[in-house]
Amino acid sequence: MAKLFEPLQLGNIELKNRIAVSPTCEYSSVDGFAADWHLVHLGSRAVGGAGLIIAEATAVSPEGRITPDDLGIWKDEHISFLQRITAFIKEQGSVPGIQLAHAGRKASHQSPWKGGQPLTKEEGAWQTVGPSASPFKEGTPAPEALSKEGIRKVIDDFKAATTRALKAGFEVIEIHAAHGYLLHQFYSPLSNLRSDEYGGSFANRIRLTLEIVNAVKNLLPQNFPLLVRISATDWIDTGWTVEDSVELCKELKKAGVHLVDCSSGGNALGARIPLGPMYQTSFAARIKKEAGIMTGAVGLITTATEAENILQNNEADLILLARQFLRDPYFPLHAAKELGVDAAWPVQYQRAKN
Repeated sequence: MAKLFEPLQLGNIELKNRIAVSPTCEYSSVDGFAADWHLVHLGSRAVGGAGLIIAEATAVSPEGRITPDDLGIWKDEHISFLQRITAFIKEQGSVPGIQLAHAGRKASHQSPWKGGQPLTKEEGAWQTVGPSASPFKEGTPAPEALSKEGIRKVIDDFKAATTRALKAGFEVIEIHAAHGYLLHQFYSPLSNLRSDEYGGSFANRIRLTLEIVNAVKNLLPQNFPLLVRISATDWIDTGWTVEDSVELCKELKKAGVHLVDCSSGGNALGARIPLGPMYQTSFAARIKKEAGIMTGAVGLITTATEAENILQNNEADLILLARQFLRDPYFPLHAAKELGVDAAWPVQYQRAKN
């Protein structure tokens, strides 16, 4: 059996294989509501055989959205359609997960195909927040530095979103602490210029991430799978480093996180990122080895052979695919054939298996 198709025990859930759908923003919601697009998009990946399907960055508050078109989970009315999606995913033998997110200073923008620029007042712009009043891009609206009360609200928003995610039927929760969004903004010295207990030292800068992890963990059933996505490096000499990530992940392990989803970048415009096949896999490998926690590899992994080799080399425990799943919703079925594995196909598709 190829390792890619071995089960993976993740907390109290067993994934049928090591292939996960990475959260990818669809920018297809109105007022945060999931719709038919999300059902078909996520459901087709379940039909395609992925073991874990993580819904896109889902805003824990209206002000936490990247764009007005983001998926949300800040009110109870959002739950009903999400339940329809999770039920369908489970019917296909896959596990539904959700990524809880707050965009911080990178909020209040147009969707990419609408220009991707900061919203204007006429477009409904809102005040963004961050650890400090420092914008991501020079010349764009500055965020408001979060007060202690504002920080407590963010924590409460993640807690309320967690409760709703459980009601919606999700079986894995991932906290988004990567790509230059709010939690990454707090732990990176590039964006955190605070001088209180949430800024300055390494311990202070990771404080909010750990407080949210602990707050979410306290609401989950025992051994419920909890993931955290991090940016393992800022790709800037004066920024967050892989060494920092190892130390953060040691703390995440102590807090009961089951797996760290290892991405990178997103918090510095001038970063030089050496894009190429599997370019982030070394981060997953190092964190797995030095922090002693399970990791997920993500980033330009496009073939079954690449995914299998990562697992065979013990560089990660889970393979997360983003763009490749947009190209090929049935990647697991095709990968199984390539690796000589007799994977189960939906009965409706059996006639096309051979």
